[in-house]
Amino acid sequence: QVRLEESGGGLVQSGGSLTLSCAASGVIYSSYVMAWIRQAPGKEREFVASVSWRNNKKTYADSVKGRFTIFRSAAENTVSLQMNNLRPEDTAVYYCALDASPGSNPAAISAYDIWGQGTQVTVSS
Repeated sequence: QVRLEESGGGLVQSGGSLTLSCAASGVIYSSYVMAWIRQAPGKEREFVASVSWRNNKKTYADSVKGRFTIFRSAAENTVSLQMNNLRPEDTAVYYCALDASPGSNPAAISAYDIWGQGTQVTVSS
């Protein structure tokens, strides 16, 4: 059984930085995509960034390009999200998610079938 466990959330001032990590266990797929997806209060879930385990291809939402970096450690089976220059609008619960049968659009939230519990990120102004 695949499990995803996030860590690293917290409270930070606007302009600050945080790094989120997601540890995956029980993964047996040969090709999959891992992503960070967030949900702000009263809003729908929003794709943030993804990385392909097969070829390390990375995809970012326009709202985070140039500020966030997703990276993976194949040896440790973790995916991390380095978040710089954080803004109050980045406040959300951040989820780690896995797509075991990746298609052509890594930003399609409905494709992700395994989710972590989420970690809260709060950016104060």
